Amino acid sequence: MKSQLQNALPLIVLCLLTLVCFTPVMAATGDAVTVLYQNSFSSDPKWTTICPSYYYWDPSVQVYHFSVEPSSGCYAYTPISKYEKGPFTLEYDLILNHVDEGTTFRLGFSGAEMDPESGPNVLTEFTNAKNGQIMWLHLVTPGNKMVEVNSKSGDTQSSGDIAYKGSTANYELNKTYHITLNYNEGQRILTMKVNEKTSGKEIWGYYVNTMEDLRGMNRIYLGAIGDYGMMNRYATGYIDNIRLTIPADDTVASTNPTTAVTTLPAVTVPTSKKNTPVATRTSAEIPLPESTPESPLSGSTTILALGAAGMCCAFLSRRRN
Repeated sequence: MKSQLQNALPLIVLCLLTLVCFTPVMAATGDAVTVLYQNSFSSDPKWTTICPSYYYWDPSVQVYHFSVEPSSGCYAYTPISKYEKGPFTLEYDLILNHVDEGTTFRLGFSGAEMDPESGPNVLTEFTNAKNGQIMWLHLVTPGNKMVEVNSKSGDTQSSGDIAYKGSTANYELNKTYHITLNYNEGQRILTMKVNEKTSGKEIWGYYVNTMEDLRGMNRIYLGAIGDYGMMNRYATGYIDNIRLTIPADDTVASTNPTTAVTTLPAVTVPTSKKNTPVATRTSAEIPLPESTPESPLSGSTTILALGAAGMCCAFLSRRRN
C-alpha cells in the first residue's frame, strides 16, 4: 500500500495543481473574478507618457508619481487589450500631496481619446475649486452622453436632479484613499466609492445611471487632456495597487500588458478647445441599485476539479487491482 501511494504521488500532485491553477481569483466581495490588469508598482510599470518628468515610477517608494498641470496636454496610460464590454471593477490607492486651486486629479478607463468630453470615458476626479476639495464621478457614454455627480451636497447646478443629497464630503491631503469604481451592466449602474485606506471608513460613495451599455474602453490613464485651466498649477501625488477585474465567467484570463515606455515629442500647449464632439449632459432619474448575489465558481472550474479527482481515483483503483 505504501509503495502504491508513493507511485501515485506525482499524479496526485498534478491533480492538485490543476485544481489550483483553474480556480478563479476571488474579489473582496467573495465573487470569482478575472484580472485584466493589476500592478503594485514594485517594478517599473512602463506606462506610456509624453511627459516623463510629470508621470513616472518612483523606485524609492515603489509607487507611480503624477503631476497634473492644466493645459499641458500631458498624460500617462497603460493599454487594456482584453476588455470589450460588460461589467467591471476598477480600484486603486491614491495619495494627494498637493492640489492647487483650479486643478483636478483624474484617473479613468476610456477609449483612445482620453478626453473628459469624449466617450467612452469613465472618470474618478479629485478637484480643488469653488466647492473646495471634493470628489467627482464623471461618465461619458459610447453614445457621447455626459453625466456627473460630486460629493458636494445638493449641487444641482452641476448634476441637476441626480445631485448627491448626503452631507458634503471632502478629501484631505497626505492621506491614502482606496477608490473603487464598479459597473453593473444588468442594472446600468456605475458606482464610485472612496474609503480611507487604513481604517476602511467610507468617506463618500454615489452612483449614476449609464443609460446605455458601456463598451470600447481600452486603456487606464492619468492626465490633463481636455483640461484648459491655468498653467503652472499642479495636482501632485501617487497612485498604487491598481487593479481592473471582470466577473470570472465573462471572458478568459489574460496576461498583463508589457508595453514599453514610450516618450513622444513635446506637445504644443493648446490655446482653444479642439473640435471633438461635445457630450450631451443628462439628468435622468436614477433607480436605486439592488443587491447582487455572490457569483458561484464557474461551471468549467467545477468540471475540471471533478475530472482531476476522477483521474486520481481511477489510477489508484487500477494500482490496487
